[in-house]
Amino acid sequence: MSTAPAGSATRPHLPSQASTGRGFALFAYGFRPFFLMAGLWAPLGVALWVAALAGLPVPEGPLPMLRWHAHEMLAGFVAAALGGFVLTAVPNWTGRRGYAGAPLVGLFSIYLAGRLALLPGSPLPAGVAAPIALAFLPALVLLVLPALVKARSARLFGPPVLVLVFWAGDLLMLGEAAGWWAAETWGFGQLLSLNTALALVVLIGGRIIPSFTLNALRKSGRPAEPRPLPGVDRAAILSLLGVVVVDLVAPGGAVAGVVAGVAAVLVALRLSRWHGLRTLDQPILWVLHLAYAFVPLALATKAVWLLAGAPWAMHWLHLQGAGALAMMILAVMTRAILGHTGHALVAAPPTVLAYVLLALAAPMRAFGPSLVPGLLPLVLAAALLVAAFLLFLWVYAPILLRARADGKPG
Repeated sequence: MSTAPAGSATRPHLPSQASTGRGFALFAYGFRPFFLMAGLWAPLGVALWVAALAGLPVPEGPLPMLRWHAHEMLAGFVAAALGGFVLTAVPNWTGRRGYAGAPLVGLFSIYLAGRLALLPGSPLPAGVAAPIALAFLPALVLLVLPALVKARSARLFGPPVLVLVFWAGDLLMLGEAAGWWAAETWGFGQLLSLNTALALVVLIGGRIIPSFTLNALRKSGRPAEPRPLPGVDRAAILSLLGVVVVDLVAPGGAVAGVVAGVAAVLVALRLSRWHGLRTLDQPILWVLHLAYAFVPLALATKAVWLLAGAPWAMHWLHLQGAGALAMMILAVMTRAILGHTGHALVAAPPTVLAYVLLALAAPMRAFGPSLVPGLLPLVLAAALLVAAFLLFLWVYAPILLRARADGKPG
């Protein structure tokens, strides 16, 4: 989360002590409110959807429940994690003071207003709720834009541009729901947001995972370097961008299946270089490798479904969402929170259990329906995911709400 781009020598400037206070510190740094909301919104989005499936009374809202669930796991959960990442990374990249206080409260209020506008039970029509829900990510980019412009480094604009592409998917979804155009764009938008988030996982994970792993191995007296595979890093990134483009212009066909299969191979080759098996004694590290491994698994399963139509592969999308995206978000949040609040980079037992539960939830949701008919696999997968994020909140909500353990600002 906090690793600067290669070649950068800047160090982050933290908010002043006066802005952080010594007790309540939710708005002392950018990751705090948004990582907390990511931890809250993931279980809420899943629990309400499964409750509706089970026939429990869930009030109607601006979106039908299935669409609300799909939308909020992206624009609520993933977008909150993106907000926490951007607001933490930009100060590290540019050397500016961290985002805190009134600007952070304002941005968080925009995010929360969007979630409440679309929440089941909201009286707002979709045409009114949609612009409220769409305001967060553009506001996020506008907040960090001055620092990026001042830094005068074109490469720093990559992640914010991808954030806006992710937002474009949200626009396609909510634009159809609000009736702003007659075209059916929900499916295109959902795939665009999903795939853009996956590309961010590949791009950012490819920077932080080998770096964190090799640094930890050196400290433990077991130094190692990535195994040489010339060109595979760039090819893997380009292949994910290919997935984004093909699924936008020609989704669901043989071409999309071939591109997904090629990307799966390249991403798996990239992962094989990073000595993941040597991190098994450090859960805070192996979870990053596990999360990244869901990327080629999801892409390969997608390729099997699109090219061969195997019934067991039809729910590949959940390996991408509940697997690669949710696992990487949980992995990065737990590490970043510890590192930015003065705690040792050691995953507590409840955190390790959360990793395991979430790792089980994704394949249960993806493959369970082909093994056991009915609601049982969906309910079990939901219970595993909800339990994982409740464990995250149990451990990390107090850390996010309170001042740093080492007494430093931020």
